[in-house]
Amino acid sequence: MMPQTPRDKSSVDEIRRRFDADVERFSNLTTGQEATVDAALAMDLVTRAAAAATPHATKLLDVGCGAGNYTLKLLERLPDLDVTLIDLSRPMLDRAQERIRRATQGSITTVQADVREVDLGNQTCDIILAAAVLHHLRTDDEWQSVFAAFHRALAPGGSLWIFDMVESDIPAVNSLQRERYAQYLRGLKGEEYQQHVFDYIAKEDTPRSLLFQLDCFAPWVSPRSRSCTATVASRHSGRLCRTGFQPVPVFSGQVGNLSYENHFGDNSGILRSATLRTALHGMTVIA
Repeated sequence: MMPQTPRDKSSVDEIRRRFDADVERFSNLTTGQEATVDAALAMDLVTRAAAAATPHATKLLDVGCGAGNYTLKLLERLPDLDVTLIDLSRPMLDRAQERIRRATQGSITTVQADVREVDLGNQTCDIILAAAVLHHLRTDDEWQSVFAAFHRALAPGGSLWIFDMVESDIPAVNSLQRERYAQYLRGLKGEEYQQHVFDYIAKEDTPRSLLFQLDCFAPWVSPRSRSCTATVASRHSGRLCRTGFQPVPVFSGQVGNLSYENHFGDNSGILRSATLRTALHGMTVIA
């Protein structure tokens, strides 16, 4: 099958309509969104880590908030945050606002919009959550523009947390990821459900590799003024490449989600020359 180009993909309106009709699936705080591998574990780890890394946060931005699961989990650790919710779907936002209002005395602002078109402002939030949303971005410019907007929006000492599917730059590893994810979905609800999920991923989503996403941060992060996993990754990658290695991202952890174990190899095979890993299936950026 030939890969789809961005113009072959679903329009924003088509994606919005699908999510408008799918609110219940995103409203279970116990299981999370079941089509995602390790959904409940990810919610727990990401929100625990965000609270630990940014304990004095007062303002949260939840991008692609769905029905509010990640915000609700974070409020268990950091009560009464002022919350801004962004989502394409008004029914999702309405459900999220209803649920979150019972969990915080802070303000709740809802924004029905595409994150590519929202002015996030400068230093407006302490924590940004972006769970299972950035794979809807299409072009390189869109990825870089959104990451730049995140960087501007974070106050000093703030943090960005991403949980999402990724592709591997290695075709064989990508095939392995796809097969493992197919096994998970078939075990969850059968072969027809697995094909249904794969069909809408092919139609809607454009996941990128971990190294691509880390590279998107490099222009906006200064090692002197900010501590950032992207900076660390770039430094390790640059040093190894200058000595003749080629960066080889190796999948680690559950299929379909971000994971942070990067190896570098030469033509003779994979070498454990440099490792950047977190306990999360996600990305952490401390501003």
